[in-house]
Amino acid sequence: MSDDIHEECGIVLIRLLKPFSYYQKKYGTAYYGLHKLYLLMEKQHNRGQDGAGIADVKLSATPGSAYMHRIRSAAQNALEDIFGKMQKRNDDILNENKEHANDIDWQAKNLPFLSELLLGHLRYGTYGKNNFEYCHPFERHNNWRTKNLMIAGNFNLTNVDELFEKLLELGQHPKEKTDTITILEKIGHFLDKENEKLFRKYKGEGHNNDKISELIAENINIKDVLFHASKRWDGGYTIAGLLGHGDAFVLRDPNGIRPAFYYADDEVVVATSERPAIQTAFNVSADKIKELQPGNALIIRRNKTVSEESVNTPLEKLSCSFERIYFSRGNDTDIYKERKNLGKLLTNPVLKAIDYDLENTVFSFIPNTAEVAFLGMVEEIEAYLDGIKKKELEKGDLVKLKKILAIHPRVEKIALKDTKLRTFITNDINRADKAAHVYDTTYGVIRPGKDTLVVLDDSIVRGTTLKQSILRILDRLGPKRIIVVSSAPQIRFPDCYGIDMAKLGDLVAFEAAVNLLKESFKENLLEEIYEKAKAQDELPMEEIQNLVKEIYSPFTTEQISAKITELLRPKDINADIEIIYQYVEGLHKAIPNHKGDWYFTGNYPTPGGNKVANRSFINYMEGKNVRAY
Repeated sequence: MSDDIHEECGIVLIRLLKPFSYYQKKYGTAYYGLHKLYLLMEKQHNRGQDGAGIADVKLSATPGSAYMHRIRSAAQNALEDIFGKMQKRNDDILNENKEHANDIDWQAKNLPFLSELLLGHLRYGTYGKNNFEYCHPFERHNNWRTKNLMIAGNFNLTNVDELFEKLLELGQHPKEKTDTITILEKIGHFLDKENEKLFRKYKGEGHNNDKISELIAENINIKDVLFHASKRWDGGYTIAGLLGHGDAFVLRDPNGIRPAFYYADDEVVVATSERPAIQTAFNVSADKIKELQPGNALIIRRNKTVSEESVNTPLEKLSCSFERIYFSRGNDTDIYKERKNLGKLLTNPVLKAIDYDLENTVFSFIPNTAEVAFLGMVEEIEAYLDGIKKKELEKGDLVKLKKILAIHPRVEKIALKDTKLRTFITNDINRADKAAHVYDTTYGVIRPGKDTLVVLDDSIVRGTTLKQSILRILDRLGPKRIIVVSSAPQIRFPDCYGIDMAKLGDLVAFEAAVNLLKESFKENLLEEIYEKAKAQDELPMEEIQNLVKEIYSPFTTEQISAKITELLRPKDINADIEIIYQYVEGLHKAIPNHKGDWYFTGNYPTPGGNKVANRSFINYMEGKNVRAY
């Protein structure tokens, strides 16, 4: 994705099932869990660079000693910052207690994060400032171990206002009005109720308080807590949590919007946002790793029992297709194939656009995340050429065959992103100049005035980088035409489940549709939709319809693509420009098992999505540059 769009957050949960001495003997270190935590977070670093955090629970801590720890950082290199601080803290403790340098049991009781239960989080912020206060894990304290809670997640809720009011009705006073705090307090409230119910039960049976604490820890119903806490949530989520007594969970939304995977053997249980991270860290094949099913929770009890349990009734599985197109790392076996298929399905439109003139066309991709789809497109072009060669061979025209055999797709590395570009000049003019030079180009591979240049991108959201940088630097090479190909369809609607695409006015496809309405003297439609959206805004979410669809309905995909091309074409370049988008039908053919497409179609998986789409349009019409949820 050439546009700077923030990605999803990433989670890691680890539960060690053996004594620390076991890992010391087998793997040469008692820090086995921490090493895996770091590796799993590093392998998901693509999911969040605004900050990170880790937390732990010590199962064998004695009263009076800390049993939960947390470190968070919003530093530029947050992972290194966190683990560096953790290591320094432990080194300082060991330097003061050198007699315990080889005493694993003592260290397990006294060193933070040398623990059986670990939680990690990587943050890309769609809410709040980029400081450590907004970094997960978030914690809720209590003197009862079974009431202590830490959570970290990959989620956005659309109905925070409603849930916040429910918390107020319960008599709570949340310190912030965010989905993270709302989720924490919702789970915390029902965790408190579960504790109190069990306390009354065991007190009535005549047990003393010490025994009651043990019985609660053994019998607390995590599934029931999660069910009551989440039944009103509207959004996409994967939420991991640690309880102070040693239970843990990972909960996934009923539509499976946000991803979650887990692996368990006799040594460890691990859950992550992406499957390849587990494959790499534990050297296991993909078939050994399970996907947490929509509406389910992975529940890991203090006694080491592991189960996947149904918490909320699963709905139609509408997993985020953007995970497959761009966000998730492309080394997942399924994602790799899907991205190649996205590229293959664009081959015919591209061949048609260049009038099948492969001799005078150069193919490339921008940015690196588009490379796999690009490989798929090139493979399909090769297959097209093979078909032509076969026909000529059958005809027996050796002269023509010889000429055709010499034709191959001209593939070049055209653009390179200069990620280290810096400037100390901060006025707007120079900032724009800096943006125009984020990418650099390879000179000497385009024949000026003769060649067409085809570049593949994952997706085009705002188009800002294309207009300000990419098209300008490509034009310097002197191509006759520049064709930009998006492996994703036109992004027409805001996202409200985690991706940083919350404002309708930021989307170039929406800008194109509005321009087309004005040019066709249908501008009054905007006011009509605005009035209908305002009338619906106070209705229950379940009754709201996505009215933004009406803005696009008068126009074909091709008309909107042509207008986008016009909007993104810089005035001072010489090459002809064309932008080609993937069709939604092609998207589903390439990615058949992950059908979440609301940013392309407006078909939101939850009622809150329609409300967000309409509110985003209301904000646009009222000139408010704010999020719609």
